[in-house]
Amino acid sequence: MLTAKNRTGLVFFPAFDWAISPTHPEREERLLYTQDQVLEEGLFDIDGIVEFKPDAVNVKDIERVHFCVPDVWSVSTESHFISAGGAKTIGMAVLDGKVDRGFALVRPPGHHAMRVVHGSRGFCNINIEAVMIEFLRKAYGIKRVAIVDTDCHHGDGTQDIYWNDPDTLFISVHQDGRTLYPGSGFLNEQGGPNAAGTTVNIPLPPFTSEEGFLYVAENVILPILADFKPDLVVNSAGQDNHYSDPITNMNFSAQGYATLTKMLQPDIAVLEGGYSIEGALPYVNVGIILAMAGIDFSRVTEPDYDRDRIRQRTEVTRAIEETARLVLGNWQQREHNREQLYKKGGVEESTRQIFYDTDGIQEVQTEMNRLCRDCAGVWQIASASDRGHRILAIHIPRNACSSCSQQGYDWFEAADTKAFPLVILQDRTTDQCNLKKSPA
Repeated sequence: MLTAKNRTGLVFFPAFDWAISPTHPEREERLLYTQDQVLEEGLFDIDGIVEFKPDAVNVKDIERVHFCVPDVWSVSTESHFISAGGAKTIGMAVLDGKVDRGFALVRPPGHHAMRVVHGSRGFCNINIEAVMIEFLRKAYGIKRVAIVDTDCHHGDGTQDIYWNDPDTLFISVHQDGRTLYPGSGFLNEQGGPNAAGTTVNIPLPPFTSEEGFLYVAENVILPILADFKPDLVVNSAGQDNHYSDPITNMNFSAQGYATLTKMLQPDIAVLEGGYSIEGALPYVNVGIILAMAGIDFSRVTEPDYDRDRIRQRTEVTRAIEETARLVLGNWQQREHNREQLYKKGGVEESTRQIFYDTDGIQEVQTEMNRLCRDCAGVWQIASASDRGHRILAIHIPRNACSSCSQQGYDWFEAADTKAFPLVILQDRTTDQCNLKKSPA
């Protein structure tokens, strides 16, 4: 009988009752084919591979991360609670020592869901990785977390949530945003003023193949992880870089994904995208599971795999090598860049527009961030959507100094509920949310 080198936990949640439409790429069959493949290959007969059943998260778990407009249940369903709960279940199993590593194969996905949520973006309503991570921080005292997002689409939601958090390293390797949704994830996106450098984007050209992804992993991602020294490594394991995926333009394979997983050695993996339901997902997921368990995956191959057909072109290789050089340069300059921002002092203000492509919502945000040498800095977001909702969202970070904490409460007390019918203060020092609403 085979024995897993690393005890590995799995959670499956296909979400039978949630779909954008019966024929949409994001539907329950994404996981049903994988479940069948896992059973056919006898993975649960391997000593050390264990299945867990997902528990649901609660409203407080979500409110610890998100400002939901007008409330949590207005932007999410029971399936979103269970999907995030599947990730939480795996996280607890790892932190409790029941398994060494874990893989949450769940849907709906989450990495496009930002801090403020008016609806669905990129099929995502709730950021399931962030909900899991912030629960683990509260329950287990985890501090430094690295998230490596290997989905083909830039993880703009996760980036937004951790933009101002110096204790969270967010690395996203993805197809160049000039060629794919959501049109972000460029080299100059490196984090907020109190966390400059801890956001690392690695945009890759279309038709990047195995050698390109693995080159970036070896020469960029692993050295940065070694420098950061995280307590926990989470892989947002999107699988839409596969050569057969219908909505992307990359040339990765099941063998490549398994090798990448072996290199990253994530403590926890959480499924994100991947829409080649029959041609890729069963093989990629089996490869990832075997790699996490420390079992030979060399025979995991798609029926139509042809290495020569998806071989990387020379110009793609050169572009990747140049991107890798620039990313490492930015990482090595992060302390200098942060110091330059600190010298400005005061409060940094910015405005941006956000489109919720799934729900057709337009949002405008104005953010104010207090530059602080002593903590991650307090910040507020004034948000308004074209559906008529207005909110003032104020966030006091986990490690807030007394000055930033007081500033957060000053903003909250001074907030005008005529201008902002909903004002929410997210105080992570006490793990509480305070609300002010305009009179009905």
